Amino acid sequence: MIRKVLIANRGEIACRIMRTCRRLGVATVAVYSDADAGALHVRMADEAIGIGPAPARDSYLVIERIIAAAGKSGADAVHPGYGFLSERAEFAEACAAAGLIFIGPPPAAIRAMGLKSAAKALMIGAAVPVVPGYHGDNQDEAHLLGQAEAIGWPILIKAVAGGGGKGMRRVDDAAAFAAAVDGARREAAAAFGDDRVLIEKYLVRPRHIEVQIFADASGEVVHLFERDCSIQRRHQKVIEEAPAPGMAEHMRRAMGEAAAAAARAIGYVGAGTIEFIADVTEGLRPDRFYFMEMNTRLQVEHPVTEAVTGQDLVEWQLRIAAGEPLPLPQERIALSGHAVEARLYAEDPARNFMPSAGQLLRLSFPDDGEGLRIDTGVAEGDSVTPYYDPMIAKVIAHGPDRAAALERLATALDAIEVAGVQSNTPFLARVLRHRDFVHGDIDTAFLDRHAIDLKLGTPGTMIAAAAAFFQGGGGSRSAGSNDIMRSSPSREPATAESTRSSADF
Repeated sequence: MIRKVLIANRGEIACRIMRTCRRLGVATVAVYSDADAGALHVRMADEAIGIGPAPARDSYLVIERIIAAAGKSGADAVHPGYGFLSERAEFAEACAAAGLIFIGPPPAAIRAMGLKSAAKALMIGAAVPVVPGYHGDNQDEAHLLGQAEAIGWPILIKAVAGGGGKGMRRVDDAAAFAAAVDGARREAAAAFGDDRVLIEKYLVRPRHIEVQIFADASGEVVHLFERDCSIQRRHQKVIEEAPAPGMAEHMRRAMGEAAAAAARAIGYVGAGTIEFIADVTEGLRPDRFYFMEMNTRLQVEHPVTEAVTGQDLVEWQLRIAAGEPLPLPQERIALSGHAVEARLYAEDPARNFMPSAGQLLRLSFPDDGEGLRIDTGVAEGDSVTPYYDPMIAKVIAHGPDRAAALERLATALDAIEVAGVQSNTPFLARVLRHRDFVHGDIDTAFLDRHAIDLKLGTPGTMIAAAAAFFQGGGGSRSAGSNDIMRSSPSREPATAESTRSSADF
């Protein structure tokens, strides 16, 4: 087993990793920016090393500082968490060059999945279904328009190099195409330094369903079933659950097999998530799901998978990175009950999800109990800053079935007290109790479709409000997680999902 791990992240995910390390007897090293000097993940670690100013670009995203901290601490491994450097192949390479174990996939696998067009070409070669579209190198506008017309309207323009909704445009007809391509290119260039785009058929009723996979160095691959992450705002996840509502066993098997094939196609090792988009205009069908992208890291929403399988996914990561085989074969991984996670943010849904920075004058959660887990990255008296993701906590409920899990989660949200910043707690409870959500009638447009019921602002103002916040000092996104189904009594933190969100986060 690994002896000492430097966690190249902050907040909740750093604490989540530390909990498992502590249980396994592995020493931990935290890194922190000036803004995080007194943070909970720093207090929780066995040792901590400062790496620079508050902006992530000057601290958490500086590879040389992370490697230097690992050398100074004597760590033999680095866990990237999620966000920040977790999907940077050059970071994995730098760790290897420094003699450090990178707790993640090989650099080649990260690189292979980093460009959407190249990734989809690989998936086609592996017989993994992909959305009909154009992923070629010819970026001439007239050529792109011809491809769009051949695919059929509506279409979706996406940035080749990124995710998180950046560079993404829906286009309904040829008249709007040129302006949409121009806007997508500008946004992609600003976000990723690459203005290339791809075109896909726009699915009118899509659901975001992803499959958790693990692979070991011998080439063995297993999946730990699916998660439904269709409830999103600004292409970022708000509520996640496992298993997916309405999922038939034959479709689950088909998705799991496709996900495993995707991992094998790139020589994957470690934890990964294959994100699919499912066309549910005629319900969930095994011939209507398509590869969207692969996240080559642990996901923010991994706790729902831990809840329904009883497995500690961070422990799996550590063991595989240490050269051990997969902890369980596929036939011994079983689903148990249903789990739902809600992301509690310091933001105001009534003001179009405007992030809310400030000191947490009051922060109280219901006691952990059977089937309830709270992963938080802050404690009462801490501050939510504009530098990182404004997540306060993730609240995860597990029950014998979906109805029980939803009720347990909604009841827990009702009991949470937050003062000093705005929070989205009441909004989350409204989503969980909405009739269509309860019935499993969901897709990625759920929040837009029910904006009035859920007391939301218009999408346009929502984007403008977020832009104003981040221009004012906000930057990297973050997020959080914890112990299988029980959070530590000390309520140790949550946050860290930065640069590359998919329709994720």
